[in-house]
Amino acid sequence: MARTIAKDHDEKRAQILASAAKVFATEGFDRASMTQLARECGISKANIYHYYDGKDAILYDILETYLRGLRDRVCGIDLDGLGPEARVRAVVREVLLAYQGSDHEHRVQVNGVARLPTEQQTVLRDYQRDMVVYVGEVLKGVAPEALGRDNAKLRSVTMSVFGMLNWYFMWNSGAGPEAREDYARVVADLTLNGVKGV
Repeated sequence: MARTIAKDHDEKRAQILASAAKVFATEGFDRASMTQLARECGISKANIYHYYDGKDAILYDILETYLRGLRDRVCGIDLDGLGPEARVRAVVREVLLAYQGSDHEHRVQVNGVARLPTEQQTVLRDYQRDMVVYVGEVLKGVAPEALGRDNAKLRSVTMSVFGMLNWYFMWNSGAGPEAREDYARVVADLTLNGVKGV
């Protein structure tokens, strides 16, 4: 007879992922033990093994869940009816707001993707690439002449925008929505005024 899934399965899984992300981000993946993860989760090690067969599986699930959710949120912004500049502002704002509360997952992402098998890395990098392409298309709408014919320049501009957003994330991770919206305006202003002159 097949084992039934507990009613709180998804909540427990989310708890394990959040706790593991904190441990991996603060202790480092190599130093983190399943015992530490169990202690941080407030559950037994055996209970963690009920959900995951080891740290590598947890690492992948943290990153897959985080990056898929981030990609879906950023690429799912409703831009209908917005002009090119308003689209840039909406996307920049949404990225900064989406980063809020994901400090541990973001830190784990920086070093964690490369630890995984190639096929898993491919899935995660596809999520990242989807966001880069989406943001690039939004930026291209502001300066189609300058960016529409030069893929290298478009990529440079797009990655520069992500660089500004990630800088803020890494150095101001505790910032609330209002501070993030203020910085989103700064990034959008820098980007829009700069994109027109590239």
